[in-house]
Amino acid sequence: MTNSNQQIARAAGTVMFAILLGQIAGLIRGVLVAQTFGASPELDSFFAANRVSETLFLLIAGGALGSAFIPTFTSLLAKDEKDSAWKLATSIANAVTLTLTLLAILIAIFAPQVIRFALAPGLSTDPQLFSITITLLRIQLISAVLFGLGGFIGGILNTHQIFLIPALTPALYQLGIIFGVLFLAPSMGIYGLAWGVVLGAVLYVVIQIPLLLKVFTKNASRITLQSLFDFRDSNFKQVILLMGPRLLGVAVVQLNFWVNTWLASQMQSGSVTGLYYGFSLMLMAQAVIAQSVAIAAMPTFSAQHALGKQDEMRSSLASSLRGIILLALPASVGLILLREPIISLLYQRGEFDSNSVQLVSWALLWYAAGLVGHSIMEVLTRAFYAQQDTKTPVIIGVIAMGLNVLFSILFSRWFESIGWLPLGGLALANSLATAIEAVVLFVVMQKRLNGIERNHILRGAIPSFISAIGMSLALFALLSFRENLSVWILVPAGVIIGGVVYFAILFILRVPELSYIFNGVRRRLRRR
Repeated sequence: MTNSNQQIARAAGTVMFAILLGQIAGLIRGVLVAQTFGASPELDSFFAANRVSETLFLLIAGGALGSAFIPTFTSLLAKDEKDSAWKLATSIANAVTLTLTLLAILIAIFAPQVIRFALAPGLSTDPQLFSITITLLRIQLISAVLFGLGGFIGGILNTHQIFLIPALTPALYQLGIIFGVLFLAPSMGIYGLAWGVVLGAVLYVVIQIPLLLKVFTKNASRITLQSLFDFRDSNFKQVILLMGPRLLGVAVVQLNFWVNTWLASQMQSGSVTGLYYGFSLMLMAQAVIAQSVAIAAMPTFSAQHALGKQDEMRSSLASSLRGIILLALPASVGLILLREPIISLLYQRGEFDSNSVQLVSWALLWYAAGLVGHSIMEVLTRAFYAQQDTKTPVIIGVIAMGLNVLFSILFSRWFESIGWLPLGGLALANSLATAIEAVVLFVVMQKRLNGIERNHILRGAIPSFISAIGMSLALFALLSFRENLSVWILVPAGVIIGGVVYFAILFILRVPELSYIFNGVRRRLRRR
């Protein structure tokens, strides 16, 4: 492995560990929320209201960080222009915070209209449920501003190769919600859950501030009060221009989620919650596998591009995609085959009954089918942003998400016409559109880099597919005994048997990534 690939691998391992902790905390939160509220209309209201604050954060802070700020900031640091880099950072931070605050106030004022006409018309037919949704939306808007600031700080720390603390922030966010469920919900009901979101957002920001101050005082020597608000700076203008296409892309993606919420709110009660839990379980696997690699690779890709090291970037990208396929494929197969036992084990208690299990498992089936596509797309889009190209992935994303909206309407009606739960059609639409987007992104990036070492990727992908087939056969054999096994035995046995079979076949086929993992673990044990 080259030094750049080793750097990405080490950072990805750190981020993966932290994200895994966050996903475990998220699972605990999900179990507690499901036990307390089930797939109830009130929880539908909570998740619908949460969609607004999430959209705000992703539109403003997400668009700035993922596509525009980090590549520009990293490029300035790579060229040893530290003062310009920090001048840019402070200007963007103020712009993001100010914009999010103003938008949150505006949406809070017009919350009834947003819910009735744009978000979830099905929830506005019941006056009491409508009132609950309005209040939940207004409370959670506070978190959008905090997440914007926290996400921005995390991006700055990542560019300085500081990954652990920013990657731990989702775990603290989940702890805030857990506090809301355990200590606020008993007296405040569903509103306690919303205040838990706000508390989690506060923790999300606070944990990163000491490290930010340390990095800032060490590197920013000439920041003046005027530079904190210098919106005329050429680098600031460049980031804003780069953000434009990305904002459009994020808006289209979020439009799809709003369409899904809009459609699901008019389906069977609990459908919004079913989609949320199904997508969240798929996203947990995607976060551990793909986001860890993408977050770790982004600064390296940006530096390689800024220094004109195209060969190194090609190699780093190919290795990242190989690793993604190696891990995402078994996760997808496992979620598809073990979906009902997993959901029963995690959530079926309290208010979460067998009907709720069926809703979530049906959504998870179709979302899990798109896990590989989601994971590949996560890394490819970061490669484009590292090249300071936000237009190409956005154009492709707009087309793909336009198809997603069309597929959502067509598939949900088709599923309903053949007697299937229509929310499954919404999940299938997302998976299919994402797969199309990932394929097109790969083709375009391959042309741009004069190849992405396709043979190298195939030499990793083919053994992964062979191993996934062996894993599927083993799980089918285990599931034939399902009636005689408790889910407490079935799920752990499935994970262990599936994982052992998958990696044993990879070992037999001599996939080199396993050697890297074993050697890395061995070196760490020797040091200790």
